[in-house]
Amino acid sequence: MSAELANRAGDAVTLAKAAGADDVWASALQQRTVQFVYRDGALETVKDNTARTLAIQVYAAGRYSTSQTTDLRPDRLARFLTEAVATTRALEPDADRKITPAELFANRPDMDLDLVDSEVAKIERHRRLAWCEALDGAARNHPKMISATSRVSDGTLQAASASSNGFEHTHTSTSIGLSAFITLKDQGDKRAASGYWASGQHLDSLPSPEHIAGKALELTVARLGAQKGPTTTTTMVVDARVAGSLVRRLLAAGNANLIQQGRSYWTPFIDKEAFSKILTITDDPLIPRGLGSRLADSEGISSRVLPIVEEGSIRNVYVDTYYGRKTGMAPTTGSMSNVRVALGTKSLDELIAEAGNGIYVTGWIGGNADTTTGDYSLGLRGHLIEQGKVSAAVMEMNATGNLRTLFSQLVAVGNDPFPYSTVLAPSLTFADVDFSGA
Repeated sequence: MSAELANRAGDAVTLAKAAGADDVWASALQQRTVQFVYRDGALETVKDNTARTLAIQVYAAGRYSTSQTTDLRPDRLARFLTEAVATTRALEPDADRKITPAELFANRPDMDLDLVDSEVAKIERHRRLAWCEALDGAARNHPKMISATSRVSDGTLQAASASSNGFEHTHTSTSIGLSAFITLKDQGDKRAASGYWASGQHLDSLPSPEHIAGKALELTVARLGAQKGPTTTTTMVVDARVAGSLVRRLLAAGNANLIQQGRSYWTPFIDKEAFSKILTITDDPLIPRGLGSRLADSEGISSRVLPIVEEGSIRNVYVDTYYGRKTGMAPTTGSMSNVRVALGTKSLDELIAEAGNGIYVTGWIGGNADTTTGDYSLGLRGHLIEQGKVSAAVMEMNATGNLRTLFSQLVAVGNDPFPYSTVLAPSLTFADVDFSGA
């Protein structure tokens, strides 16, 4: 199938050039996804979807456009590409829109990232159903059970890209994910809810369904009796499962498009110290079995390990070719792959013990962060930390402040990265965080 997709992408480039395009980038993709949803002892939903698409980027007479089609029949494809080129020529010119320079294709890594498990494509209905039943059985093992929802998802992605200036690349990956979400009866009309999940490319990278559902139940039981948290300024310990979300919000401002538009608080701090010296963040697309691993990005820029923050100083930002031209910055890559936060030496239990008193965050509930100023306000749930131990569950709280200030107040980094994410972040401890609650 990868060879067929490569041929489709190559044919699209040839046809678009024949229709008058100066340069062309084509990507053909086929993806199959299957999902089983099991709720309260019964199979509720089955989805099995296969999609094939071809996306085309056309550069013609200083103009640029993107188009996409799901009809890959040769006669329809030729008509689609002819119309795409004609439409592009009618647009306003943009001197900065040019195809990726061929020199950025050089030095593409030649390594096996181990992103394919042949067993995933062989998964049959009875096996998915057995996983659902195992998840459900372990999740519903509590007298206060109201509802349990389990999901099993798997799929295969195949893609091929080609360009008029010599880029050719194929990519194949598999995926498998299991999750459980549980609701328990709490005091009065209150309910406690939580969940747990695991995902990867390989079956052997996941814990058992019983472990996943058991962890979901453990986290839900811990929510029983939750009360509105206090208004205070105190230490915040963020669990590894949700630390990645906070790191994503930090990195959102590290993008050349926001810098060019004057909407990034990172701008004055590039190549300067901006955060705590114990913070080091690396974008690493070459991690075997990494959920964001790749040999080249969507523009064809060859993958390499990219330091983003080193000991608190900003070393690089995400720069695609378009905004590289606009800002005069050298292209790095336009999008995140795998993000690694350098680990500390202490466990979560040790971080909590060292905190003494504070707030242990186990989930974010809405909120926002401004890339222009760095100001944030995030809803959360979690637990009080009292005398170095996890205590009462809290809810209806907000953490507020400024992301640059927050990550300057990072005082400890755990050794427990959550593995089922593209952001491999451990538990984190921050000093003097403002919380609003009761």
